[in-house]
Amino acid sequence: MDLLAHLEAYVAAVDEASFSRAADRLGIAQPLLSRRIKTLETHFGDVLFDRSRRQVAVTDFGLLLLPYAKDVLDRAQRLRQVARSARQSAIRAVGVPADCGPAALARVIRAGTEHELPLGVHELPPDERVSGLADGTLAYALLRVPPGNAALRVPLGLASAPSPEVSSDALEGPLPGQAAARTRARRRVIHLEDLRPARGRRAAGERADARPASVPILTTAEDHVPYLRDRLGRAAARAGLPEGLIRPAGSLATALAETLAGRATLLCTEPFARQHGADWAALGDASLHRGYDPGAARRRADAAEVPGWLVAQLAAAVGAAPPGPAGVRDAAAGEHAPALLAARG
Repeated sequence: MDLLAHLEAYVAAVDEASFSRAADRLGIAQPLLSRRIKTLETHFGDVLFDRSRRQVAVTDFGLLLLPYAKDVLDRAQRLRQVARSARQSAIRAVGVPADCGPAALARVIRAGTEHELPLGVHELPPDERVSGLADGTLAYALLRVPPGNAALRVPLGLASAPSPEVSSDALEGPLPGQAAARTRARRRVIHLEDLRPARGRRAAGERADARPASVPILTTAEDHVPYLRDRLGRAAARAGLPEGLIRPAGSLATALAETLAGRATLLCTEPFARQHGADWAALGDASLHRGYDPGAARRRADAAEVPGWLVAQLAAAVGAAPPGPAGVRDAAAGEHAPALLAARG
């Protein structure tokens, strides 16, 4: 006997003073409700309702059991709520950069489901990912570190407004050879020296794709970390760029809008630029690229190490440079992060 279902029928019949209304309230047929009450009476050994009258009347025995029946149902409801909260809290929160693509993050979530490790992704700036691991609100996160000794290295470059032929291609389709040319253009390398303002006529040997000094370089919150800010400032000074040319952006959406409108360039990753239809050129100075280490919350026993399969998914989400064969094998085999880092040196 499903005691809770039978008690629900009994309490509903008392509250509604009608078997038919009680059945409607519970979404069951009246004969089923009547059978449940009859079964309950047999179970307790006495009648709960006086059926000799035209209206439903509760017996003294039924009134005696009523508060206990309601208490059992209330406790069962609270138990369901606690169980639901426990299930939801079992979802491991993963801190990721704000410029990851939705499709890549969906693959992270799906991978967690496949490995029976429910994941929820949270787009956070670098400092909040660090504090989230420290206080246990995040189970895993990608932490910014200098690229020279990082487990994951992500090339940074400058996104700019798409060229006119690229914009028209989006509507009419590329002509033969344009797609390959556009790919080569997107993969070109740019140096900060290329962005020096031209003085008079272009000097011999200077790159033809140099940009005017009036176009600022915007940086997003993901790159507002001390090591990159210092390195970028020194590199800009060595390159002879005007002070203030590199400046923090507002929101990511606003920075992207300014870039696509041709009023700025944006320091970002290639996947982010491509996702939004911008041209992109990698920075030639690899020390200005992003570096990430996968981290786990030490205060949580359920997230002591970052699984290798999760490292691989997060690497793809941020556009990390492909690891060596050893790293690929470790990630595919499901090894944990320490082994993956050791394999990459």
